Amino acid sequence: MPELPEVETIARGLNQRIGGDVIESIWLGSKPEPLKSPAAEISAALQSKKIVGVRRSGKHIVFDLEPVGNGTAAAAQWIVHLGMTGSLVVSAAEAGRQKHTHAVVQLTSGRELRFVDPRRFGRLSVVEKFAALGAEPLDIPIEKFAMLFRGRKTPIKSALLNQKLLSGVGNIYADEALFRAGIRPRRRAASLSRDELRKLHQALKRVLKEAIRAGGSSISDYVDANGDEGFFQIKHRVYGREGKPCLVCKTPIKRVVIAGRSSHYCPNCQK
Repeated sequence: MPELPEVETIARGLNQRIGGDVIESIWLGSKPEPLKSPAAEISAALQSKKIVGVRRSGKHIVFDLEPVGNGTAAAAQWIVHLGMTGSLVVSAAEAGRQKHTHAVVQLTSGRELRFVDPRRFGRLSVVEKFAALGAEPLDIPIEKFAMLFRGRKTPIKSALLNQKLLSGVGNIYADEALFRAGIRPRRRAASLSRDELRKLHQALKRVLKEAIRAGGSSISDYVDANGDEGFFQIKHRVYGREGKPCLVCKTPIKRVVIAGRSSHYCPNCQK
């Protein structure tokens, strides 16, 4: 599933390419799973709207829309969650459509924005004002970050993945941040000292920013708005490296399952 860096990369790319364009029409496929809002509601909200901007909120892509000209329709937001295998790609109108295309937004510039999702875990919806449940990892100050884990008996890895606490952090970047902070994923969140929380706060921000600069991690299906892969996966220090030597101490990387999710760590570097 695309995580914060991948979603941020896509949102930035879309904002650069289609921000300011106008939606001429929208086609929605017959599969019901991707539609969190009714098809008629999505079509009405997007039809003849200007894309004021595209941004990320948590793991969601938010399209800020407003009526064209002197239109009286209310402003709206189109919300896209990519799920496990979803992608949003800007294409020439004449380009062949991929299998599993569930939405096509035709723009007055002559291009199309296409939502493709083979496994249909992605979701499309429209709202008046969207807000992610958890705090923004890139902006949260250390004081509020530390308070998120106070008294929590769950493993720190599970707490990092809790979208009600932090919006956008997923498996890859939780593992990578914990490694950089020297903290084992099974440690109880409440057991972390002030200094450990400070290191984790810094490590999480650092790894997310590095991944954004690298265009995200392309593990399976992820591509950006241009259809290009990211390359942060070549910089992973623990994620997906089970049995391989730690890049710091050469100890084999271990993999454990915590609350149904794989976690990778170095038994020597992380305590």
